[in-house]
Amino acid sequence: MAELFVIRHAQASFGTADYDRLSELGHRQSRALGEALAERGLRPDAVVIGSLRRHRETLDGILAGLGMSLEPEIHDGLNEFDFTGLLNARFRNTPAPENMHTERKSHFRTLRDTVLAWQRGEIDTPPETWEEFTARVDSARATLVKPDARQVLAVSSGGPIGQLVATTLGTPPGQQIELQLQTRNCGVSRFVYSPRGAFYFHGFNETPHITAANEKELLTYS
Repeated sequence: MAELFVIRHAQASFGTADYDRLSELGHRQSRALGEALAERGLRPDAVVIGSLRRHRETLDGILAGLGMSLEPEIHDGLNEFDFTGLLNARFRNTPAPENMHTERKSHFRTLRDTVLAWQRGEIDTPPETWEEFTARVDSARATLVKPDARQVLAVSSGGPIGQLVATTLGTPPGQQIELQLQTRNCGVSRFVYSPRGAFYFHGFNETPHITAANEKELLTYS
């Protein structure tokens, strides 16, 4: 069986004008994860990332920690859904919760309810439909399964990772956002697969780079 490691990007720049870049802490997280994975013998044969800057910067740190140089394949199915656009669409004609784009508790509480409404088709003209989102995540999964690889590493975001896990386990749609909101920065979800089509869930949200000594610094969710 081949191994697939799907990693959520390191801490980005929440609440700033440009979220899609790693914070200084995010750069340290990604390098630390690469070093921890190297200690566990990870030597990926293939790398796939979304097209977002935070995906590429996270991969650069991981590869530096691994002591490897690999050119990634890009697949848009690994990109996060447009959560800012989705929230704005939901509250286009009604007052929005205060600070929903800048205050973490307000943002994630509102996002959970908004995603559930999105899944039910209750948001008019969202940036993409729920069905479009799930279709592109399914397409990404097909790309991640490399028949000739022993180990594949991917960098994505919380939304696609939550959907990938939920689909693999056959859960109801609402479980996707519950999984997404648990994902840690640089959390590793693992799958195993065979060339004959078997695809199994093997681990969720693991943080091999975090210890009791560095947890207060390196463990973040946003």
